[in-house]
Amino acid sequence: MNAADSTALLPAVPAPTPGEVRLAEIEARDITAWFGTHKVLDRVSLTMDAGAITALIGPSGCGKSTFLRILNRMHELVPSAQLAGEVLLDGEDIYDPSKRLIDARRAIGMVFQKPNPFPAMSIRENVLAGLKLTGTKASRSDKEQLVESCLTKGGLWNEVKDRLDAPGGSLSGGQQQRLCIARSLAIKPRVLLMDEPCSALDPTSTRVIEETMLELAHEVTIVIVTHNMQQAARVSSKCAFFLASQGTPGVIVEHGDTPTMFQNPRDQRTSDYVNGRFG
Repeated sequence: MNAADSTALLPAVPAPTPGEVRLAEIEARDITAWFGTHKVLDRVSLTMDAGAITALIGPSGCGKSTFLRILNRMHELVPSAQLAGEVLLDGEDIYDPSKRLIDARRAIGMVFQKPNPFPAMSIRENVLAGLKLTGTKASRSDKEQLVESCLTKGGLWNEVKDRLDAPGGSLSGGQQQRLCIARSLAIKPRVLLMDEPCSALDPTSTRVIEETMLELAHEVTIVIVTHNMQQAARVSSKCAFFLASQGTPGVIVEHGDTPTMFQNPRDQRTSDYVNGRFG
């Protein structure tokens, strides 16, 4: 469907002062990735601008989600996975041997396709879970302020403020996804990765998540994988089209400003994909 028819590590960094936002650019350079002997990405380079929403689009199996997971060192969790290239956050390679994994995860958060709140934890405990995982200490009053702030940014506060002790798993699917966004924000990431966060949600929940993303882009760099072309057109300012054909590894065919990618792409394959002729 045509976009016009849609009805849009890291070095340790000091904590920002109140009101200060430190937006981060993240850049992939010549990323090649394997699972065992199977090459899934071939020399992929992409700069994801600070304070922008970058959409990764393309058919299933072209390496978009693998690329996303590489951006916060999740690829290396797969025993057979291998990687070449660099991922730079503000010019520092997160894969440098001197960098700690925990610092990469603190700076670059992740929201998955399927909402995954901790079912045995309350809504409040879910938001605060990241503090324990990263060893971050906070007073009780600071924690309460953090819970309200993150749930507000996640577009969920008004719906749950009177039941913060209810289990996270008791929420609807759309609410659970927003809770996962709030949980990711609690550790104050500089980049937020989102792997098809709306694919299992109804249109109303999808709209709320998209509104949340647009509001969050003022304070965190967002990279989203989506198969929904209308969603990419609605929320992203930058877009990268991935493609893998006839058993070859995934590459970026074209990237640039989203309006240009949808309305006047350079490559015919891009035009065919965004207009629904394949994929």
